[in-house]
Amino acid sequence: MIIKRRQFLKAGSLATASLLLPNFLKAMSLPEALERGHKVLVILQLSGGNDGLNTIVPMHNDIYFRERQTIAVDNALTLTAEAGIHPALPFFKTLYDRGELAVLNNVGYPEPNKSHFRSMDIWHSASRSDEYLESGWIGRYLDQACYDCGHPTQALEVNDMLSLALKGKQKKAFAFKDPKKLYQTSREEYFNTLYQEHKHQHEEETVSYLYQTLGDTINNADYIFEQSKARKTAAAYPDSVLGKDLKTISSLIKSDINTQVYYLQIGSFDTHINQQQRQESLFHTINDAVEAFVDDLKKNGLFQHVMLMTFSEFGRRVAQNASNGTDHGTANQLFFLSGGLKKQGLLNALPDLTQLNEGDLQYTEDFRKVYATLLKNWLDADSTKILGWKNGIYDFI
Repeated sequence: MIIKRRQFLKAGSLATASLLLPNFLKAMSLPEALERGHKVLVILQLSGGNDGLNTIVPMHNDIYFRERQTIAVDNALTLTAEAGIHPALPFFKTLYDRGELAVLNNVGYPEPNKSHFRSMDIWHSASRSDEYLESGWIGRYLDQACYDCGHPTQALEVNDMLSLALKGKQKKAFAFKDPKKLYQTSREEYFNTLYQEHKHQHEEETVSYLYQTLGDTINNADYIFEQSKARKTAAAYPDSVLGKDLKTISSLIKSDINTQVYYLQIGSFDTHINQQQRQESLFHTINDAVEAFVDDLKKNGLFQHVMLMTFSEFGRRVAQNASNGTDHGTANQLFFLSGGLKKQGLLNALPDLTQLNEGDLQYTEDFRKVYATLLKNWLDADSTKILGWKNGIYDFI
């Protein structure tokens, strides 16, 4: 049975998953479990451009309230004398009070791009704004961490498609939404027959590659499924997509899988209109899911070994627009949640609203320095080799 690339791509959900991981796990040849105490990084992408000024709020800044007369947050939860946090994030306030939250303000990059797609590519690839890379920063970490192994399970994305951030030059991570559904799909007769009956000699190179990755996934999808239920969490999680995704990650963290980076996302934070309602709803979802996740990890003595970082492709403009929303901006803050922080709280100053660039915040912290810090201090990787970054690291981890 000869099949062309276009036909193959229509084959269904498993074909989609199989595109994402060349040289995946071989049956009966499983990666060794990470030693207890290994560090895990969980990255939560706030897609759409979250408004940072209404997240960490400058509670006594006259410019803030003047420029946002109808959408300013006037009931923020107090963090410091000057800064508060959105009231829909009470658990983040609790983490702050417990010394388990760090906030880095004014994060961005030179010559910022306000396109969702281009700015997200820059964040994913850790490139300059005038540079176009086809690999992501986590993918290049995989290239280094797993250059001589056939088991690139060090990074997993809980999603239907793999993000650029997790695509390396040689290795790619694996994306799946639900381990059980992946396992069940891999057992469907159609895919097994498709793989068993194809003929290699007449295939295009691309189609041969697709068949190989399909076969790898069929042979080994049970591995991730078995790990996900090996120490399945009994903790209660919210019945939201994010809640379910974090529950899956929690079960895998407790298992013997060797994954060190998990990636997931929530959105959309593209609040051009009616920002207050949309952002508040998303924050409630995040707050409740993260609370369940952190409590689960703590009960199992794991929170000091896990770092949850949040980021968004850009912030919003300082002034509200005519639709009670905000338009695409530039710099933003990043959150870091962990029981293993060396420094906590607000790591630097709030945005200076007197020094704007045509109505936008000016960045003071380069996001690539954040990546370098996570790679070197948390994942014990060669950040210079992966990023080409030689401009220092932070000391909060």
